[in-house]
Amino acid sequence: MTTEILEKPAIKKTLLSQPVEHIDITTFDARPIIEAMDKMSFSARELSRATEIFNRMLADKDCKIILSIAGSTSAAGCMKIYADMLKYNMIDAIVATGASIVDMDFFEALGFKHYRGTQFADDRQLRDLYIDRIYDTYIDETDLQACDEAIYTIANSLAPKAYSSREFIREMGAYLAKGHAKKSESLVELAYLHNVPIFCPAFVDSSAGFGLVKHQVERPDNHMVIDAIRDFRELTNLKIKAGTTGLLMIGGGVPKNFIQDTVVCAEILGHDVDMHKYAVQITVADSRDGACSSSTLKEACSWGKVDIAYEQMVFAEATSVLPLLASDAYHRGLWKNRVRQQYTKMF
Repeated sequence: MTTEILEKPAIKKTLLSQPVEHIDITTFDARPIIEAMDKMSFSARELSRATEIFNRMLADKDCKIILSIAGSTSAAGCMKIYADMLKYNMIDAIVATGASIVDMDFFEALGFKHYRGTQFADDRQLRDLYIDRIYDTYIDETDLQACDEAIYTIANSLAPKAYSSREFIREMGAYLAKGHAKKSESLVELAYLHNVPIFCPAFVDSSAGFGLVKHQVERPDNHMVIDAIRDFRELTNLKIKAGTTGLLMIGGGVPKNFIQDTVVCAEILGHDVDMHKYAVQITVADSRDGACSSSTLKEACSWGKVDIAYEQMVFAEATSVLPLLASDAYHRGLWKNRVRQQYTKMF
């Protein structure tokens, strides 16, 4: 056995020695800094106004709040923020990328971790060590494949028919709640316990995809499938039932467009629904390529998706501003007077 082979486990252990620690919004009060930012300019004032709009959503007894997540903020330390927002009844439904739900939240619920690394790493070395990189964050590929296997196990336990991603993610929550969770209060498990629906319109574009492909290959005539059309129909029905809605969107992409499109879909189905009354988006994208990761909020108004009376774009990297917004909302306590909607029960 060569020295190089002997050194590999030690090198990998060193690189995966500093777990990401998820920020806890309950341990600090961001109200003073948000109030100070309101008297500033540029992104500071934008963040202050976005926080004020989010608090308006919480104070509006008719408003149902939908959280949209894209990007890797969960892996980068915001995972507990999303879980706490659900736990403390600040959100009524979630639309997210599959990676946010599976590769990050469900992954850590199974007992695995994300690790602090560096964006200047030797990526050939990381590949040789079976370490995946998200900017300056590392993931053990072996652990990720164990997560894939858990998805495969859940798929094998289900009757061979079509499921919305919401239905499958609820099964993931049940799997954790039945004793498979190594970490408590993950977003997926809390959503299951509090009947908060999670939709992933591009579910297989994640670690879930590998487990589901394996399931289908091994059961070519007896497998379950994910029905993205049912996702859209269920989420549209949720918008119809909810009435007044507010959006908190982290990143953009498919989740952002998916939830905004429910207004148009409801109209096509013959329902007279209001545009989303409130909308906040935190993003690093811009509109010079014609998109802003699925349109600016003002542009969305032209499509009949978002009202512009209470909308705010915050052009910032979300891990640097979301903790302040969420901490301010937690400590103002407007969530204490909200009624839990438990929208999962409507399906």
